Amino acid sequence: MNFRFAITAGANFFVIAGLIIYGYGLFAEYHERGKWAKNITGLLAGLGMLMLALALLLTPDNVAVIAMMSQTGAATALVWISSGLLLAAIAAFGFITYTRPIRLWHERKIERDLNSGLPKIP
Repeated sequence: MNFRFAITAGANFFVIAGLIIYGYGLFAEYHERGKWAKNITGLLAGLGMLMLALALLLTPDNVAVIAMMSQTGAATALVWISSGLLLAAIAAFGFITYTRPIRLWHERKIERDLNSGLPKIP
């Protein structure tokens, strides 16, 4: 593999990764807002970016790089990284789900304590 090919493959990788991240960001924004009619453009833009990234990924040069990577242990490493990130997401969801009611209870208690010291004005 020559130096020019390595630079081209690296640049393609970063462009594709950027498009995927941007596309997922637009897709996540669509789901976050929950208003279908207002966010349909964000959904379509996100899906369009994902398709563009897929189209750029499936060029002959990139397929050659993927074929070379498949001969290494990269797949095993990526499975371990993916599993670790999924476990981290599950743990974060559990932590957020557990701490949010406690935080809301604490905020209500602070509000009650602050309001109890105020005089009652009819």
